[in-house]
Amino acid sequence: MRAAAFTDLIGPEGVSLIDRPDPKPGPGEAVVDVDACGINRHDLFILEGDSAMVDADDLPFVTGLDVAGVVGEVGADVRGIEPGDRVVLCPNQTCGTCRFCREGPENTCERFSLYHGGLAESARVRADRLIPLPDGVDTTTAAAIPTAYMTAFHMLRRAEVGPGDLVFVPGATGGVGVATVQLAAVFGAETIGTSSSATKLERVRELGLDHGIESTAIDEIRTGVEAIGTPDAVINHLGGEFTELGQSVLRRGGTMAICGRTAGNESTIDISNLFLGHKRVVGSTMGTQDDLRRLVDLVGDGEVAPEIDRTYALEDTGDAFAAMQDRESVGKIVVEP
Repeated sequence: MRAAAFTDLIGPEGVSLIDRPDPKPGPGEAVVDVDACGINRHDLFILEGDSAMVDADDLPFVTGLDVAGVVGEVGADVRGIEPGDRVVLCPNQTCGTCRFCREGPENTCERFSLYHGGLAESARVRADRLIPLPDGVDTTTAAAIPTAYMTAFHMLRRAEVGPGDLVFVPGATGGVGVATVQLAAVFGAETIGTSSSATKLERVRELGLDHGIESTAIDEIRTGVEAIGTPDAVINHLGGEFTELGQSVLRRGGTMAICGRTAGNESTIDISNLFLGHKRVVGSTMGTQDDLRRLVDLVGDGEVAPEIDRTYALEDTGDAFAAMQDRESVGKIVVEP
């Protein structure tokens, strides 16, 4: 089979098309013929050499978390999944035995990790991590759901967002940002989003954004948010200086959920503002398999339509990462092996 592998951790130029043996399923496993695989900032960090989990000794490395396709073969002891089923993979990898797995939610597992290997024509996966797709959800759409929409859904729940709430989403045009805007509407909430591009901001408005601020300047964004209202929640997938910004505009007793570090791995917290304002800052990683099931149902019922900016052939995976690196896209980028 063909796979798009990282052969050098130098950015998009480090992606090469290679041949690998066709995978065979072991007990409890399935092989999925991959129709589509979404790519994420997580993958780009690896490709740029900015991840502790992969180094030169691991090359060639095939990434790809968000796998959707058709089951080609199953191993022994597999129940509920058969060849021919159309499926999407929950990329969570958990130990299943630690205290956090027992008590839940599963994404708090002390050995939590993520599946990699979807940027290939076939992928060997744990069969119990596969979710069947309803007739109304095609595999390309399904590949856009797991990482971005699970993450946004879980963060909105952690921030206890509900009807009538105001949610601030800095960086509203990326995968998690767009997913947050769309899902906040399902929760009955109103959104404020930012972008450096008027064109991209207008696209997100069409997807449900209520208030847009075209700026990357922190003080300018703060003034813009304060003119609109006081957010009940901040969904922060950027980190860096956007953490202090989010804390400063957040209402008394409000919650900021953080899931990323695109704008920087370190942030400043105003301690007095935190405790005097009874504010909460919580970390959040991915979501749960049950979250993904609920999201697939929402998509199948027409409540949410995942936004896909563009699809790429497997041999053009390097171009897909270049588009992500250049921040050209609105929503998800999907590779179709």
